[in-house]
Amino acid sequence: MTLSPLTLTSRPVVAPSRLEGLPVAIIGAGPVGLAAAAQLLERGIAVVVYEEGTQAGSAIARWGHTRLFTPWQYLVDSAAARLLARSGWHMPDEAYLPTGRELLDEYLLPLAALPDLAASIRYGSTVLAVSRQGMDRTRSGDRAGTPFALRVTTDAGVLDASARAVIDTSGTYSSPNGLLASGLDPARVDALTEQVVHALPDVLGADRARFAGQHTLVVGAGHSAANTLIALGTLAAEAPGTRISWAIRSANPVRVYGSDDDELAARASLGAQVQALVRSGVVTLLERFEIDDVLPATDGVSVTGRRAGESFAVAVDVVVSATGFRPDLAPLREIRLSLDEIVEAPRALAPLIDPNLHSCGTVPPHGVVELTHPEPNFYIAGMKSFGRAPTFLLATGYEQVRSIADELAGNVAAARLVQLVLPETGVCSTGGDSGSCCS
Repeated sequence: MTLSPLTLTSRPVVAPSRLEGLPVAIIGAGPVGLAAAAQLLERGIAVVVYEEGTQAGSAIARWGHTRLFTPWQYLVDSAAARLLARSGWHMPDEAYLPTGRELLDEYLLPLAALPDLAASIRYGSTVLAVSRQGMDRTRSGDRAGTPFALRVTTDAGVLDASARAVIDTSGTYSSPNGLLASGLDPARVDALTEQVVHALPDVLGADRARFAGQHTLVVGAGHSAANTLIALGTLAAEAPGTRISWAIRSANPVRVYGSDDDELAARASLGAQVQALVRSGVVTLLERFEIDDVLPATDGVSVTGRRAGESFAVAVDVVVSATGFRPDLAPLREIRLSLDEIVEAPRALAPLIDPNLHSCGTVPPHGVVELTHPEPNFYIAGMKSFGRAPTFLLATGYEQVRSIADELAGNVAAARLVQLVLPETGVCSTGGDSGSCCS
């Protein structure tokens, strides 16, 4: 039978989405990055994880000798634990405080080795830039429907990759704050590579020879500084001639000393140990010291500036820069970000993590709502989302990516139902110095 044209039904042709079949790109294979991958895989969403190092948690490996002040109870993501359990993995003692090395060996590396995750991780891959295909940040037409373009450098060269969404969990450890009070590095920083050391050196292990019998100045008033001061105190008892000075900008190190109200006993213990070192004279505290420059000297370096408003200088052999960290935003120049002008955290998140008001344990629950930027389906999570604030704990990052995963899976109600219980510190004033919360 021949049908009349009038009896034909016209059906519009629907073009396939440009995002169809594309994975979510995750930058960084640290604890929060792998938690994001686990959460998304659990929801049936494909992922690709780009990791700059040669293993998962490459930044943690650099401070693996350091013991965390947070027990296992707060260090394992729920989705990651479920994936690991299928392979016979068992949760470590929840009350035990692991070192960074133990966090890697007993949790992160086994997680990264699971077949589903292992197939998704690209090691030796540095994300140089994130943009949209054919669109810089000035073009507004259908950004949400346009795939992300990631420029990635690998051992094989530079490649361009596509993604439906991007979660940047690259952290901040490789982007320390400047050593000077101005936030800048010393003018002759290239000549100081042997004298100025990154935060959390292995004082009692691999780096012992650099500090034994030397005069070390630790700069900063965070937990990274506290860990280094305690290690140096131990070394001073073993190696004659070892001297320790400690420079802070504030009038007193209240955040390091902590409070009797701290629900994490190990964190409170850090403060008590540092306070004892200062009281006994093992550590010389240089409060209200604003450093203007660090200059090479015949033996060591000269650290100059102002102390309590007066010109001041101290000669030392080694400087440990424990001044905290800041986010590297250079790869995100073509992404539309909404960041707080001071903390450099997402604008809606910044007042919730302000280090002048909050400690690690007083940050309220938050998720996709606070982490959303003007760029659709782009998120910064983990330590990097806190910008320059040192109030981050891993449990906070895990809840962030759980919320983001639900949002990307279309479960909007679950994404906005955020729940998080963190241990209180009893300290909500930082005195202005930046440091790091070692989860």
